[in-house]
Parts: sequence; C-alpha cells; structure tokens
Amino acid sequence: MTITAQRASVPATEKSTAGPVHATLILAIICVSYFMVILDNSIVFTALPQIRSDMGFSETGLSWITNAYVLVFGGLLLLGARAGDLFGHRKVFVFSLIVFSSTSLLVGAAQSQWWLIGARALQGIGAAVLAPSALSLLTRSFAEGRARNRAMAAYSAVAGLGAALGLVVGGLVADLISWRAGFFLNVPIGIVMMVPAVRFLPETVRSVRRRGRFDVAGALLATLGSTALVLGIVDAADVGWTAPATLIPLVAGVVMLGLFVRVERRAAQPIVPLRLFASRERSGAYVTRMLYMGAMMGFFFFTAQFVQSVYHWTPLQAGLAFLPMTLANFVFAVQVPRLLERAPRPLVLLTGVVLTAAGMAWLSRLGLHTPYLTGVALPMVLIGAGQGLALAPLTSSGVDGVAPADAGAGSGLVNTVHQIGSALSLSILTAVAAAVSAGHAAADIAARSGAALTGSAVLLALAVVAVVTLILPSRAAHIERSL
Repeated sequence: MTITAQRASVPATEKSTAGPVHATLILAIICVSYFMVILDNSIVFTALPQIRSDMGFSETGLSWITNAYVLVFGGLLLLGARAGDLFGHRKVFVFSLIVFSSTSLLVGAAQSQWWLIGARALQGIGAAVLAPSALSLLTRSFAEGRARNRAMAAYSAVAGLGAALGLVVGGLVADLISWRAGFFLNVPIGIVMMVPAVRFLPETVRSVRRRGRFDVAGALLATLGSTALVLGIVDAADVGWTAPATLIPLVAGVVMLGLFVRVERRAAQPIVPLRLFASRERSGAYVTRMLYMGAMMGFFFFTAQFVQSVYHWTPLQAGLAFLPMTLANFVFAVQVPRLLERAPRPLVLLTGVVLTAAGMAWLSRLGLHTPYLTGVALPMVLIGAGQGLALAPLTSSGVDGVAPADAGAGSGLVNTVHQIGSALSLSILTAVAAAVSAGHAAADIAARSGAALTGSAVLLALAVVAVVTLILPSRAAHIERSL
C-alpha cells in the first residue's frame, strides 16, 4: 500500500495566528489536562496491592480495575473524538474536564469491588472525550513542521512523565494517606483548568464543523467487541483456552469487530473513516502504537507489583523505583525536536522502539534474587530513553496528513489503538503470568512478572518489525515522490 492521502494543510482560518505567549498557553492547557489523564491511569499501579488487600480482589479481578477504564476509554474514544468534529473541540474539551473530574471523585469514594470497577468505567468516558479533544486542539493550533514537532514532543513528554510521575504520586499518597487520595487530586486540577480552557483555547471554525449524527452503532460494536475479546482472554487464565467461557466471548468479539468494519464502510459519518488507513505510514503507526503501548502497560502493571511484593518496598518506594526511567524519558524527549531536524522521523522512531525492546528483554530476566540496580534500574534507563525517543514521532506519524474535517477521528484513532492495545495486551500478559507458579507467594510474583515482561519484550520486537516493514518504506516512497 502506498500513501494516497495528501498532506493536509490547515486552513488559514484555523492556523494559529496568536503570538508565542498565546501558543505557549494553549500548549500548557492541553498538556496539563492530558497529564491529568495519564497521571490518573498510572496512579493505579502503585495502589494495586493496597486495593487488593482492602477489597479482596483476585489476581485476574485486579486487572479489571485497569481494563474497565481502558476498555471504555478505548471503545468510546472514536465517538468522543467525533463529538469535537461535530460540536467544536473546545466546547467538548471543557465538558470532558467536568466529567473526568466528577467520576474521579466517585473512584476515590468507592466502597466495594463493583463500585470501584464501575466508577473506573465511568471515568473512562470522560477520558475518551478529553484525550482526542486535546490532541485535535494541538494539531489544529500548530501547523505541520517545526512548530508541531515541538508541540508534539512536549505532548509526548507529558505522556511519558505522567505515567512515571503517577507511580510516585500514587505511592506517596498511598503511604501517607490512602490509595483513594490519588484520585481525589483530579478534582481540583480539573476545576482549575476549565477557566483558561474557555478563555484561551481556539474553537473549531464553522466551515470545518459538520452537522450530523453520531455513529452509535459503530461505537457500540467497537466497545462491545473489544470488551468481549478481553473478557475471553481474562477467562482463559482461570478456565483454559478451550472452555466455553473463553471461546464464546472470543468468537463474539471477532464477529462484532467484523460487523464494525462493515458498518463503517456504509455509515454516512463513520467514527472511523476508512480513508484514514489509506496512508501506509499512518496504518503502520497504528499497529506500532498498539504493540508498543500494550508492552508498556504490562511493564508498569507487573513491575510495580514486583518491587512491592518481592523487595517488600512501600508504595512510595515503588514509585521512586521508576525514577531512572522517568529521568531518561525526559532527557531524550526534550531532544526529539532537534533530532527530527537532523534525522528522518522513522529513524528516530525505530531507534526508540529498539532501545525499549532491548531494555524490556533485559528486565524480563528478573527473578526472586534480582538486584535492583543491575536487574531493574539499568534496564529502566534503556526503556525510558526509548520511550522518550519513540512517542513523539509515533504520534506525529499517526496524525499527519489527516484532513481537517477528520482531525477528531484521526486523533481518536491514535488514542483508541493506544487504549485497546493496552487492554488486550494486559489481558494476554495476565493470562501468561497466571499460568506460572513457583509455589511461594514472593516467588510466584517474581516468576509471573518475568513471564509477563518476556511477553512485553515479544510485543516490542513485533513493533520493531512493524516500523521496518510499514513506516520506513512508506516514508522513503513519500520523499522519493516529492523530489
């Protein structure tokens, strides 16, 4: 497949005409709001042992605290993204801040397993609108080229730092107060961000916004199909891959996702315009992101439990254990704009994915007696450096060249493959981990973490293959045609 979608230039009415100060404010509002979403998702990881103890979750049940959020988040992202195209991205963005902050309060107040999982699912609705709206506003406010590369680098650095800092914040509040306090933090942040968002964020121009109806059938099929797949994979850990409880939801998921593609082909205003896949580079970016973020979800989920259960560290110490990754991520992420001026974007992306894969393969060797410095911290440096290099070019490859009228759908698809990939991969890795037993509590955690992280390394190896076979050739062909 070759690139058939031309690079879409943003209409004059949409290009940012504000000065540097205004542009900085727009970027700050977008990044802080997106940081809140990422921070929230990562706070959960260091809180998991406390939550399991307080509420009596099983190993597979514990994964639903994350999966309930990311499944609804991923399934409704496409619908949430289209809302911005239809009603205006700023209006929808402010609405999403209200929903996300309110449901965060419900999560922190949860008194039972069903309440916690249900509140996390509701929280995913707010995130499903907020994340694509933030990315759409960014792509509309900064033209392709140097300005967008810098903005995208900041956006991606926030994603990486938010994930790592959430572990520290989650550990700190869990140690000093309770795991609930981390979710309460979203309430004041959301309230504070609403005022500058209304004042400074640009609204979609009327010539680009379209009237129409939501593709409700597409959204339901995408969400239910993905949920069924995850449910089947999770059940496989308990009852086996050939049991009806596993096969029925797996088959139902495949059927519903097949129907989803059929619906999108016929819908007047689909939540996923199939023309977005016309670009081989964008399609490669979607596949790579799904594999990459799935591997990283497994990394955070299992490593956070490993350092608490095997090293017997407190939640705060567990959060601080990720600092080598955080620092490396930041150092390399801020260099990405300069690197993109000197090297092709796919080469920077490939370097990042390879470094992450190498670090994950190293980390997967951990066991009951693995020392922190050489077995955990040093591999984290490689993983952090790779993530710092990979996220910005990976995001740019997923949104560049999308027509203005499809900006929301394009941003939503980037976030959707991120979340669905995370949920599916975590389910697979949890099933892999559950099949391992060493006959002792700490040894079990060590063995299961090693098995799951080996799975993450395999996912990253597949991501390297996707970059080499899909993104590199398409970019080379595009440059050749432009000469």
